[in-house]
Amino acid sequence: MKLASYNNGRRDGQLMLVSRDLTKTVAVPAIAHTMQQLLDGWDLLKPQLQELYDALNEGMFDNAQAFDEAKCLSPLPRAYQWADGSAYVNHVELVRKARGAEMPETFWTDPLVYQGGSDSFIAPKADIKMASEDWGIDFESEIAVITDDVPMGVSSDNAAKHIKLLMLVNDVSLRNLIPGELAKGFGFFQSKPSSSFSPVAVTPDELGARWEDSKVHLPLITYLNGELFGRPNAGVDMTFNFSQLVSHVAKTRPLSAGAIIGSGTISNYDRSAGSSCLAEKRMLEVIADGKATTPFMCFGDTVRIEMLDDNDVTIFGSIDQKVVEYKA
Repeated sequence: MKLASYNNGRRDGQLMLVSRDLTKTVAVPAIAHTMQQLLDGWDLLKPQLQELYDALNEGMFDNAQAFDEAKCLSPLPRAYQWADGSAYVNHVELVRKARGAEMPETFWTDPLVYQGGSDSFIAPKADIKMASEDWGIDFESEIAVITDDVPMGVSSDNAAKHIKLLMLVNDVSLRNLIPGELAKGFGFFQSKPSSSFSPVAVTPDELGARWEDSKVHLPLITYLNGELFGRPNAGVDMTFNFSQLVSHVAKTRPLSAGAIIGSGTISNYDRSAGSSCLAEKRMLEVIADGKATTPFMCFGDTVRIEMLDDNDVTIFGSIDQKVVEYKA
C-alpha cells in the first residue's frame, strides 16, 4: 500500500490512500482518520485498507481525486519517536578520516543512533527556515522505516516483522553547530532541527525484490539546485540493516507504534555514485586536496530527494525544498 497525510489544518493531517502510480487518492475515514490511528490498530485495519487499495488501483472509486504532493504533510506530521542511525559506516569513516581521528572497532559492531526531535516535522514541499547561513546548513538524504509496537529486547531476526512502512528522509543538519555540541559530551540538539519525510510512505511489499534483507536495493537520488548531486545505492555498503537498527533502538526500551527509525546518510564506497550530503563531499575534498571547497547551503538553495523504481517511476514522491531565512 501507499499512504499519505494531507494537510487539513490539523496537526496530524488526514490519512489518504494513494494509488500505486501516485495519480489518485482517497480518504478512508471509516477505517482511520490519521496515520497514527492506522498504526495503532495496524493488525486489524490493514486488511480492510488493503481491499480498498486494490480497488483504488483498479479504478473502482468514483470519488477518487488526483493526488497532489503539494497538499502532503510528512506521512507522520509528528511522531512519538524519531531515532536516526548511521548505518553506512563508510560515511562515518570518511568524516573521522578527514579530521585525523581513528575509527573505533565498535563502530562496525554497534550502530550509532541519536534521538531527534519528533514533535514537528517539515512538510516535503515546505521551505526549510533557518535564521543564519553561518550555521552550516546541510541536507542528508536517507531512508526511514515506521514500526508497530516493538517489544524491548527484540532480536534483529524478529524485528523485521515490526517494520510496516518505509519513506525517504531529509535529515536537516547544521554542521557548524555540531562540533560545539558534541564537545560537551551530551549529543545533538540545536544542530539537528526538524527533519522532513517524503510525501508517501509505502509498505515493504511495494518494493518487491528491491526490499531484501531489510534493505532497499535502489539508488537514492539527490539534486542540489537542479543538478544531480548523488545517487548511491541504498542497498550497498549498509553495515547495519533496518532490522538490526530497530533491534538496537529497542534494546533497553519498547517502541510504540509509529516509531520512526532512520538509516543515516546513504553512502557508497564507489565515489562515482556521488554523495547524499554536503558534509561528505566536503570531507572527500579535504582528503584529496587538503581543504573543502563546496559550500554549505545558502538562502535560496534547493534540494530534491527521490527514489525511482526499475521503470524510472517515482516510488515515494519527492522531497522538494528551498532554504529560506527565518524571521520571527
